[in-house]
Amino acid sequence: MGRIAGRFARVEPRRRAARLVLGLLADLPRKNCWTIAEWAGETTPDGMQHLLGRAKWDADQVRDDVCGYMVEHLHDDRAVLVVDETGDVKKGTGTVGVQRQYTGTAGRIENSQVAVYLVYAGKRGHAAVDRELYVPRSWTSDPDRCRAVGLAEETTFATKPELATRMVARFLDAGRRAAWVAGDEVYGGNPKLRTALEERGTGYVLAVACSHDVTTGAGKFRADILAKKVPKRAWQKLSAGAGAKGHRVYNWAVIDLPDPRPGSRQLLIRRNRSTGELAYYRCYSPASVPLTVLVRVAGSRWRVEEFFQSGKGLAALDEHQVRRCTSWSRWVTLAMLAHAFLAVVRADEHTRPAPDALIPLTCNEIQRL
Repeated sequence: MGRIAGRFARVEPRRRAARLVLGLLADLPRKNCWTIAEWAGETTPDGMQHLLGRAKWDADQVRDDVCGYMVEHLHDDRAVLVVDETGDVKKGTGTVGVQRQYTGTAGRIENSQVAVYLVYAGKRGHAAVDRELYVPRSWTSDPDRCRAVGLAEETTFATKPELATRMVARFLDAGRRAAWVAGDEVYGGNPKLRTALEERGTGYVLAVACSHDVTTGAGKFRADILAKKVPKRAWQKLSAGAGAKGHRVYNWAVIDLPDPRPGSRQLLIRRNRSTGELAYYRCYSPASVPLTVLVRVAGSRWRVEEFFQSGKGLAALDEHQVRRCTSWSRWVTLAMLAHAFLAVVRADEHTRPAPDALIPLTCNEIQRL
């Protein structure tokens, strides 16, 4: 909290922000301004609501502090930036960005609010370092509706890959380093995002659909057609990293994609050893790298799912009951700060031997303590 103290002009909102962050980490069945205010000993939620809606402080500056905190404590030269979106199911139509749209949280089309997150994934841990709210066209085409929730008049529609591009650029422009970016098909299928990363010399392993077209020396083919041409000897058994049930082992193959531009480009194919199900990735690196490196980066994408689970379960990332854009960004940023604290404490704990042969503390146990 001392790191972000200078972002508040007055002592009252600074102290209340500390109570809100502690409340986000508290053992409450439901976390909102009412329950956290009661937990903090306040008679009404007015102070918490004022902090989120009207107090003078810049959530984007706090976001930058969170990013610096994470990179400082979890620094890894092989870190991967993972982009993905998550949805929060909402009722009504007045909450910023809400419309009927697909959300993986529900697994179907629901009335929901969607945001894109950037997660820093290193060897010692992972946590979100940036966020952007996805504002659908149904909102950007209605200035009155945007004005009612505090969106700037110049707000224009931006796709999820465009939001991802914006966040990666912000991270790198601040002088921070990450050699790789990973993401799912929403981002891998976007040529503008891939081009932006290549222009920066940032490697990527981005998932693409089976129908994705790639150009080889023999012409243009769908990814699934190319997979059928891979000889048996080309497949290698490799682990994509440790999961909850041990190492996630798949069969992998890689096909080089010729391109006159600088850099190395490949199509990476993953095959499930049990079901035979295939997954495909477009890959780029400024210099040629071994298959094991591409597999490691592809496996890092699951870190963002772990963040969504722990960020929502431990730091109430999705429990906000706010309507306006400013309140949303402030709640989410403070929730990111709370989760980052857990991730850093966990990383520090894992550098020390656990007492009495106990396992090292997890984020869940740290939150409970």
